[in-house]
Order: sequence, then C-alpha cells, then structure tokens
Amino acid sequence: MNDNLRYALAAARLNTTDVAAALAVDPKTVSRWLHGRVPYPRHRWAVADLLHVDEAELWPEVAPRHQALADGIQAIYPHRWAIPQTIWRNLFGGARREIGILAYSALFLAEDRGILDTLTDRAKAGVTVRILLGDPEGEEVATRGVDEGIGAEVMAARVRNALTLYRSLRDVPGVEIRLHRTVLYNSIYHADDHLLVNTHAYGTPAANAPVMHLSHTDDRGPAATYLSSMTRIWTTAQPCLK
Repeated sequence: MNDNLRYALAAARLNTTDVAAALAVDPKTVSRWLHGRVPYPRHRWAVADLLHVDEAELWPEVAPRHQALADGIQAIYPHRWAIPQTIWRNLFGGARREIGILAYSALFLAEDRGILDTLTDRAKAGVTVRILLGDPEGEEVATRGVDEGIGAEVMAARVRNALTLYRSLRDVPGVEIRLHRTVLYNSIYHADDHLLVNTHAYGTPAANAPVMHLSHTDDRGPAATYLSSMTRIWTTAQPCLK
C-alpha cells in the first residue's frame, strides 16, 4: 500500500478517476499504484506534477535522493502551503523522543484530525509533546494580526480556535500546552532532529512565507539556533489552564 500517494491524493481532493483522466491511463492502473506497484518514470513524474509534490515524497524507494543544500539545511519550500501533507505526517509520525510546536496559533495543524491523532499516538508511545501558542490576550498576538493584515481580533480568535481543537490532547500524558508572550520571527515545528522553520514576513501570512527544513547535526549548526530559541520561550511561557 502506497500511503504517501494516498495522502497526497486526499490532500489534493483527487480520486483514481481524476488521475487516470489526467494521465490518460486506466483507473485500474492508478489503483494498482495505490496498492504498491511502482509506475514507469514518465508516469511518476506526471503524477508528481499533477499533485504538486516531489517524486521522492511519493516513491522514496526509487526517486533520486536530493543532496542537502548545506550542512544541516535539507530543503527550502517557497511557501508553507507548498509543503506536501506527507512531510508533516512523516515529521511528527517518525518522532521517537520529542515533538515541539512553536507558533502563534498553528491552526492549520489543529484543524487536521490526522495530525492530532498522530500527536496523541506519539505521546502515548512515550514521546514528549510540547505545544507553544501565543497568549490570545497578549499584545504580541494582536500585533501579529495587524502585521498580517487580518486584524488583532481575528488573530486572537485563531489562537482560541486552535486551543479548543487541541483540547483533546490536554489530558494525554506527555502532552503539555503553554502560552507565550514573545515576538516570533518564525514558527518552529520539530520532531527529534528535524525542524521545519516557517519564517515570518511583515504583511505576509505565515502560510505564504518560506519554510526551511533543517536537521540537527551539531551544536553549531543552524538547527541548534532555533532549538535554543524554542527552549528559552518554553521556560518563560505559562501553562495553559484547562
């Protein structure tokens, strides 16, 4: 079963008939791909283009591996929304020690039932899960809302919506949610030694800003800088009351 392809189709809201029509193949052929058969290269490339993902995300066993851009820098995505859903699921699903989320609202994750289930499963498996969201009563959240052009009230409401959706995690052992009053220059999503760092740009929603995929190789690498920042914010943040 090719779960990566299945997730990518679901994220794109396409079915086997849609893919078959776009590639001029039989729907049964697409079904066989979903059940594990590897397509010919021309079909792999066409499917990847259709779903706007990298071939390696759909068929990592045959796609050529990309070299890191530099030590500790694995990839750069032009926008957060351009990151394939399988990247998020693999990031959190592959965690064995710790998961960390630092943002103002991270509402896009809270709205994903699959991600919430993954966080729950990882926590029950002994993984420490730390979620840091902006204090909806703080001026930092209000300022970010103004900077993004959506308004202070809307940004605060997004945080409150996220907190409501994360409520199912609060009683799970190993999960802790805290509220921060920090000016964020980026949002950070990490699992063990891998981080997705979503930069913030004035006047631009975080979903439209670039994201760096970093790997923690040593204490002098770029990932260490962001992990240190996240730790400092965690120690000053306040527990989220139930």
